[in-house]
Amino acid sequence: MSVAFRELLKKVGSGVHTGKNLTREEAAAATRMMLRQEATPAQIGAFMIAHRIKRPTPEELAGMLDAYDQLGPKLPVKDENSLPVTVFGIPYDGRSRTAPIIPITALILATVGVLVVMHGGDRMPTKYGIPLIEIWQGLGVDFSALSLAQTQQLFEKTGVGFVYIPQHFPLANDLVPYRDQIGKRPPTATLELVWSPCAGNVHLVAGYVHPPTETRFRETLELRGASNFTLVKGLEGSCDLPRERTAIITVSQFETNAGFERLLLHPRDYGFDGKDVPFESANELIAGMQEVLQGKPSELMSSAIWNGGFYLWRCGVCPDFPTGLAKAEALLTAGDVARKLQEIVDIQHYK
Repeated sequence: MSVAFRELLKKVGSGVHTGKNLTREEAAAATRMMLRQEATPAQIGAFMIAHRIKRPTPEELAGMLDAYDQLGPKLPVKDENSLPVTVFGIPYDGRSRTAPIIPITALILATVGVLVVMHGGDRMPTKYGIPLIEIWQGLGVDFSALSLAQTQQLFEKTGVGFVYIPQHFPLANDLVPYRDQIGKRPPTATLELVWSPCAGNVHLVAGYVHPPTETRFRETLELRGASNFTLVKGLEGSCDLPRERTAIITVSQFETNAGFERLLLHPRDYGFDGKDVPFESANELIAGMQEVLQGKPSELMSSAIWNGGFYLWRCGVCPDFPTGLAKAEALLTAGDVARKLQEIVDIQHYK
């Protein structure tokens, strides 16, 4: 048993009247002890459920992220890149109700030279939804078969990187079984959304479900000095913009030091209102994505253009949202995005 960890556990697990929040340094120390399995399983489970009940503060989240930065992998980025790397934070336990769009969005961005990094693992509690790694495998790219060095090489050559937790960050992956054992998403499921496994100039994109999470993320990123971020109230907590409702987005104003701005994008205003495509099966999703890459019209194609257009604008490729929408559609219908995917598939085979 870790006596040091027990003292930190006592602070967060003592209840409403006597419990205390951890300092940033204490939260970092606790997270390091969990990642290194210096705390016992009983202590780790108790810490996770205690934080689940009280919710981590921004200072605690900042400390947890400090520990992830210290012990986790990093994909380095060359300084000469004119645009920052866009890092997407997606819930690791995947999607079960709506069709994911992010792989297509990543390909659209990479097609025009925006570097993209994603991260995650296999099917995971508590949702056990389809994870990004399976979607990429269905498209012909198996990031799970690559070492971190090989991932870095593919990233440098194609502009798309994926940090696969079981292979590249086993310390974090060893905490996954606790999600099933406690039956709830632990605090690590929150910090993963704003963790960047990338060293260099980063544009962090994180999805969320509940409005208080957006505030918590903003304050956490401020503590960590992150000045370039986009927070999306997306489908199932992802970075995918919805089409059945107004897209609620918070963007940093890093160029003017004005803090942040709230965007409300109404799909109807741009001719993109419609149904968010339901997730039926992995095979059906992959088939639908292949049709999108072939330029065939569909609800999934409309969702891909809606999302691609926003991120082309947000990442600085296009001067405004309507131009981004037109650019995304042109890239898909002309086959440029399909050719980018084929480039990744081909280079992957020569690892």
